[in-house]
Amino acid sequence: MDWAFNNLAESLLILGILLLVIEVAVLGFSTFVLFFVGCAAVVSAALLYIGIVPDTLLAAMLSTGIFTALLAVLLWKPLKNMQTQVDTTKAKGDLVGHSFTLVEDVAPELTPIYRYSGIDWKLIATEHLVSGTKVHVVEADVGEFHIKAS
Repeated sequence: MDWAFNNLAESLLILGILLLVIEVAVLGFSTFVLFFVGCAAVVSAALLYIGIVPDTLLAAMLSTGIFTALLAVLLWKPLKNMQTQVDTTKAKGDLVGHSFTLVEDVAPELTPIYRYSGIDWKLIATEHLVSGTKVHVVEADVGEFHIKAS
């Protein structure tokens, strides 16, 4: 413990990096509190090392607290906006693109069952497709293959 007080800048730097790693790796950047404190600790450690902030525990804690508040005020909105940007595109699974030949007719009002990979899939098409037509899956929902003619 004596080493931490004798090497306050290095201790604060290690603590700041540790908080940043926990925020990003463990919490997935979901809360910003540890991010702000970690960044403030790194900035305070740099100022302690340069000599701008006195090498005392009180000065280190005060500068870390001030920088935490300053970073929170400056970065809260941009970081919050960054979290709200969500990609709504559907993930393309390995079932999309699967091709096969129809055994039964398929139409918007006629949805036969197709057994694939041990699962019964309801075939859905926007146009009338006759049996014997080669089709491919364009979208796969739960228990449903949306198909088109190849």
